Amino acid sequence: MIYPWQTDDWQRLQQLRSHWPHALLLHGQAGIGKLHFAQHLAKGLLCESPQANGEPCGSCAACHWFAQGNHPDYRIVVPEALAGEVGQAAEEEARAEKAEGEEGKKSRAPSKEIRIEQVRALLDFAGVGSHRGGLRVVVLYPAEALNVAAANALLKTLEEPPAGVVFLVVSARIDRLLPTIISRCRQWPMGTPAPEAATAWLAQQGVDEAPALLAEAGGAPLAALALAHDENRTLRDWTLAQLAAGPACDAFACGETLQKLPVPLVLGWLQRWAYDLLAERTAGRPRYFPQAASALARCAAKLDAAALARYMKTVTRQRAVENHPLNARLVFEELFLGYRELFA
Repeated sequence: MIYPWQTDDWQRLQQLRSHWPHALLLHGQAGIGKLHFAQHLAKGLLCESPQANGEPCGSCAACHWFAQGNHPDYRIVVPEALAGEVGQAAEEEARAEKAEGEEGKKSRAPSKEIRIEQVRALLDFAGVGSHRGGLRVVVLYPAEALNVAAANALLKTLEEPPAGVVFLVVSARIDRLLPTIISRCRQWPMGTPAPEAATAWLAQQGVDEAPALLAEAGGAPLAALALAHDENRTLRDWTLAQLAAGPACDAFACGETLQKLPVPLVLGWLQRWAYDLLAERTAGRPRYFPQAASALARCAAKLDAAALARYMKTVTRQRAVENHPLNARLVFEELFLGYRELFA
């Protein structure tokens, strides 16, 4: 089943069934369920007895194979690092590719990129006829993880699409995709659900303080659900307390305490706090941390607006290389020192 806020997208997409595009680009904010939607759509396209609204029947052979992760006409392409999260087939494929590519070498960390070997494997898949006489479906997620070589290889495939193959391309950062790839896909923007619907769904999942978590997640319900179960929640609260201290923020304590956390996680906290400082100065209403409104107002009144704008650019530049091998402690110390200097 799809999420409640995706019903409208599902119904509108069914209008394309008579002339289904060879590549559909599902894009929108991270944490709203785009991958789940794409997988359910793939199941519906492969179902041999779909319902009138396009929903898979759930009882045919194709639906059973899809649920078990071994449908012969379905492929999902993800980075190795995400393979365990998206299904048995992707995990087995990633393990096989890693074993083949790393034979005789020391083990390495799972790749966060979609590599050219994975895209080339799709050519073999596309070159074989359908096992069930219907469509063949490829889900590619996240599209922004394509490295340069893989993106160019995918572009060639999209320029000359194989007959009977449907690509479902999923992206949370469409701005990072090649314009030529975007132009060869039918774009389908997926909006963030209304706060009321998202809050009601989170309450059904047993999440306390749903409005605050939803605000911190930028309105994305799945991201809010992940925050509710985040094992780093205590460190996040400690970091926000340091930021709320303004000129008294202990940059070196932050570097030492947070150094074992993923760099993107801490950069996300910093970026959202800086955005709220700017929002407090301009609109008087924070977006991500409304529960810290008083601390944000106090800090915003003491800092220089031009310096804040420069600091936000610094954090944004750091996010561009957040997945590179970095000395986390040095990165954090520099950024928290820069934050403290805003109040000098």
